[in-house]
Amino acid sequence: MDRVAPEDVRTVTCAGAGVIGGGWAAYFLARGYDVVAWDPAPDAEDKVRHLVDAAWPALTALGLVEGADRDRLSYEPDLKKAVEDTDFVQESAPEVLELKRQLLADIDAAAAPHVVISSSTSGFGMSEMQISCAQPERTVVGHPFNPPYLIPLVEVVGGMDTSAEVVDWTARFFEVAGKSVIRMDREVPGFVGNRLQEALWREALHMVAAGEATVEQIDQAIVDGPGLRWALQGPCLTFHLAGGQGGMAHMLDHFGPSLLSPWTRLVSTELTPELRDAMVEGTEREAAGRTIDELVQERDQGIIAILRALGRV
Repeated sequence: MDRVAPEDVRTVTCAGAGVIGGGWAAYFLARGYDVVAWDPAPDAEDKVRHLVDAAWPALTALGLVEGADRDRLSYEPDLKKAVEDTDFVQESAPEVLELKRQLLADIDAAAAPHVVISSSTSGFGMSEMQISCAQPERTVVGHPFNPPYLIPLVEVVGGMDTSAEVVDWTARFFEVAGKSVIRMDREVPGFVGNRLQEALWREALHMVAAGEATVEQIDQAIVDGPGLRWALQGPCLTFHLAGGQGGMAHMLDHFGPSLLSPWTRLVSTELTPELRDAMVEGTEREAAGRTIDELVQERDQGIIAILRALGRV
């Protein structure tokens, strides 16, 4: 059987139904697909249905496509049955390399030869995950950002044995499914978005560890500072505007020497018990008694407002 066209995908299997896999399930349902969820945990079905129900108000606010229905979600405890009639597989297992290698190999052995197998991995390259697959050419990374039912970006990149046709097909499929896609030309550990996030995260840990800023101050600095600009324009275009009429060229000529200033420490600080406790206590203060579900609702409504303001929905 030939591979279906990206526009003709009807059934998606979400292999792994935790926070990311459940978020994917909710998103695909909202886009009108039939979704089969699989996860080995004994309470997986209850959890994935809870995740879908929790995400549905936000997805409804964004706008459901015709035919979107939570009743189109089915749970299948047998992996072979979960992938036997699917058009596409999105794997979202925990970030454990051996676990992902084995799961991808199991999916590869069970799914029809034409089915593309995509991984939600947040850092592993497909080259190191596909080594046990009999058909590694159809395995590819489709890295989302949490929550995948709201954040548009997906980074698509193949491994050494992934065919270019599969990378192209996957990028097109996610575009058809309503995602913003970066089709990466080469594997980079952590991809694009996570490498940028990691740099900011490491500096935040350094500042807390050194007593230079609190957790609350760091979050406020981003939320009320550059984060507002980044929701509209990325860091490169932001600095282009910082150069005035001279643009990026003037900015680099004027501020370039500051790159040698010791403003950041990109080598990771040691995650000591004291630093770990400081980060936990700081986020608990910032949460101010709000539950995870309440914070998720606040986040989702805020993202929707931003997306509406940007004309993205």
